[in-house]
Amino acid sequence: MNTKRSFLSTMLAAGAIASATAQAGGISLYEVGTADVGLAAAGYAARAQDAATVLTNPAGMTRLAGNQLTLGAQALHADLGFSIGDATSPALGGGAGGNPIGWFPGGGLFYSHSLSPDLKFGIAFTGNFGSAVAYDEGWAGRYYLQEGTLLGVSILPSVAWRVNDRLSLGASLNVMHGTFETKVAVNNIVGPDGQLSLEDNAWGVGANLGLLYELGPGSRFGITYTSPVDLDFRAPASFGGLAPGIQALLSSRGLIDANVDLGVTVPQGVMASVYHELGPRWAVMGNVGWQQWSQFGRVDVGVDSNDPVSLTSSLDFDDTWHVAVGTQFRYSDAWTFNAGVAYDSAFQDNARVAVALPANAAWRFGIGGQKQESPAFRWGWSLAYVHGGDMNVDLRGNVPVAIGGRGDLVGSFDDASTVFLAASLSWTFDK
Repeated sequence: MNTKRSFLSTMLAAGAIASATAQAGGISLYEVGTADVGLAAAGYAARAQDAATVLTNPAGMTRLAGNQLTLGAQALHADLGFSIGDATSPALGGGAGGNPIGWFPGGGLFYSHSLSPDLKFGIAFTGNFGSAVAYDEGWAGRYYLQEGTLLGVSILPSVAWRVNDRLSLGASLNVMHGTFETKVAVNNIVGPDGQLSLEDNAWGVGANLGLLYELGPGSRFGITYTSPVDLDFRAPASFGGLAPGIQALLSSRGLIDANVDLGVTVPQGVMASVYHELGPRWAVMGNVGWQQWSQFGRVDVGVDSNDPVSLTSSLDFDDTWHVAVGTQFRYSDAWTFNAGVAYDSAFQDNARVAVALPANAAWRFGIGGQKQESPAFRWGWSLAYVHGGDMNVDLRGNVPVAIGGRGDLVGSFDDASTVFLAASLSWTFDK
């Protein structure tokens, strides 16, 4: 095989893979602006205290009186800076990239409609999958990623049926709209860098299944399954600022106008939760969950040109486990306070975190409160702190920058953390 031809043909694939994986791990968020933020998601599949259960466990709609509407809004702020190590190729420069995430909005709308006490329909509009990163111009890892966005926004029509006094079943159709954008610097060898940009939108469909079982008065168990969703993007390659020699070489291989097919799988997962009231004022709850991030690590890429390439990149991700515990304290007839803590396991080797993927194991700590203003209206606030710790990057053995490669990048993301601020409003309407 011609080495130069292989390198040129796979360059598009490498850029696509880098941008896609930049969003993985920890981006199937539990936070959508509801009370779950203040509980660190504890009781996620068993609480069923407002219409957000359409997302967390559709079977929980059978516990809601009348018709209910919940609105959630949130803003997250990530503090994530890269420190460059001494082993980084000097030719890459000293740019640390700044804070690649910063502020990012989120939230959702959730509605549950009662056809009868035993049959409910619901719908949700929300996005709990995705992220967006943007590094400063000239940062040392620009040949790996400059900017990357992968977002999934879902419409969830749902149904729930109370089988008997104890058992309820629910199901949702997860219709997801995915947005994919990326920018990667191209090494021109001499002079300023060029750039490769990819952008596309795609639809995918999955399903959520839920079960809720009443163990006794004030005590229940819930389990929910979220199926995988395949998002198949087809992004035309857009090059800019290329040196004349590289422009001519890419054009001769048909890569200037090539299409890149990128297959991303939103991972499947299972969450089991319990909720138990200790008395009229206190309740405790907890979760055990699993997500298949190993499947997300397999990125299918095809380059459609006169030198076509099809490949699957295996990023050797691990499946993750989640545990959470939380409590609610009913201070008065009007006020309820929430608190919770959760842990999500690592999906990659913390000594070799991908530069395009600054996330791994994380602790969550949440607090919040809700006020019942009237029988028909309740509002709440929540705050969560997510601690990711230190993550090391070690990308050595790459083609030197001087001959057109990406160079060696060594460093660390130090003391990574994210803060969520959320507010929610809930209304109850008569049937």
